[in-house]
Amino acid sequence: MKRIFLNIEIAWHSLSNFKLRTFLALCGVTLGTFSLVLVANLTGSIERKSKIEVDKLGKNLLIVRCGVVLKFGERTRTLSEATTLTKEDAQAILAGSAFVEDVAPATLKQLPVRYKETTLKSVFIMGGTPNIYIMRNYKLAKGVFYNDKDNRAFADVAVIGYKVADKLFKNQDPIGKYIKLSDIYCQVIGVLEELGSDISGADQDNQVIIPISTYMRKIENKDFINIIYVRGVSDEVFDKAKNDIEEILRRRHKIHPGDQDDFTVIDMKDVMAIRAQVTKIITVLGRLSASISFLIGGLGILSIMILIVSERKMEIGIRRAVGSRKKDIIFQFLTESSLISLTGGVFGIIVGFVFCSLIFHFSKLPYYISLFSLISSMASSFAVGVVAGIYPARKAIQIQPIDVMRSR
Repeated sequence: MKRIFLNIEIAWHSLSNFKLRTFLALCGVTLGTFSLVLVANLTGSIERKSKIEVDKLGKNLLIVRCGVVLKFGERTRTLSEATTLTKEDAQAILAGSAFVEDVAPATLKQLPVRYKETTLKSVFIMGGTPNIYIMRNYKLAKGVFYNDKDNRAFADVAVIGYKVADKLFKNQDPIGKYIKLSDIYCQVIGVLEELGSDISGADQDNQVIIPISTYMRKIENKDFINIIYVRGVSDEVFDKAKNDIEEILRRRHKIHPGDQDDFTVIDMKDVMAIRAQVTKIITVLGRLSASISFLIGGLGILSIMILIVSERKMEIGIRRAVGSRKKDIIFQFLTESSLISLTGGVFGIIVGFVFCSLIFHFSKLPYYISLFSLISSMASSFAVGVVAGIYPARKAIQIQPIDVMRSR
C-alpha cells in the first residue's frame, strides 16, 4: 500500500506541473461520463413515466376513435370525424370477441363550465357509462361515482376533476353543489384524485364526467358517440382483440374491402413502442457523444503522458539505475494516466447526477438513478486512462540509464 500511495503522490506532483493540459484531459473524460450518466438516467426516467401514464389510462386498454386519427409519436390528430360509431357497436365488440373483457362507450367535447360567477371556458365534458371509472382507472378523492340507475334515469349528476374543483370552488366542498354545463345544471357527487396528464397529453384533472345518457340527450342531443374504451383479456392477445374489433366494426358499418375505415383503433402498446424508439435514438446519440468525449479525453491524456515521459527521462534513468523494475515504471505511468481519467470520471458523475436532479425537479419527471450508468462510467474512465497510458509507459521502459548519462 505504501508503494501505491507513493506512486499517487508522485503522479500528483508531476501532473501539477502541466495544469492546463491536465485540465483539458480531465474535461474530455468528465464530458464522457457526464453524457453516460445523463442519458441513462433520463431514458430510464422517461420509460418509468411512460409506464405510469399508460397505467393512468387503464389496464390492457384499446381505444376506438370515430373517424381517421393519425398518431404523431405519443400525440394523436383527428383528420376526419364520423357519426357512425354507436353504443350498439360497443356491445357488439363485447359480444363478438373472446379477447375483449369489457367495453365503455363514451363521448366528449370541450365546453364552458360555470359555478355562480366563476366560468371555466374550456373543460373536457365526458359522457360515459358507469364502468368508465374502472376502465380508466379513476380514483375518487371524495364523494361517489354515478351508477347504472343514474344512467338509466338521465340523472343530472357529475364527477369533476381535481383542477375543476379547485378553480370553481376554491376552499369550499363541491359535493352537493350545482354546476352549469351547456344548458343544464348538474349536481356534483364526486371529485377525482389528482391524475395529471395522460400519455396523449390530455389533462385528466380538467374534466367533468356525467352519465352518457344525460350527455347524449341533454348536452348534444345525438345518437352517436366518438370513443369506445376496450379492455382486453391480457396484453398477449392485444393484436387478436384489435383484429376482432376492426372486423366487427367494418361489418357493422358496411365498409367494403379496400375502402377506408371510418374509425381508428389505438393500441397503447403502439404509442409506447414509438416512445421507446425515441428514447433509443436519444440513448444512441448520447453514447456516441460520450464515446467522442472519451476519445478526446484519451488523446489529451496520451499527449500529456508523452510530454511527462520526455520531461522525466533523468528521473526514469536514475530509478532504473538504482534497481527499479520495468513493471514499477509501467505501474507508475499507468497510475498517473488512470488518476487523470478517474478524477475526470468522478467529476462527470457528480455533475451528471446534479444536472439530472435539476431536470427531474423542474420537468416533474420521476426520479431515477441508473446503477448501470455509475458502473459503466467509472469502468469507461478507468479503461480510457489505462489505454492512454500504455504507449507512454512502453516509451518510459525503453529509456536506458546509460543513454540518459550520455545525453547529459
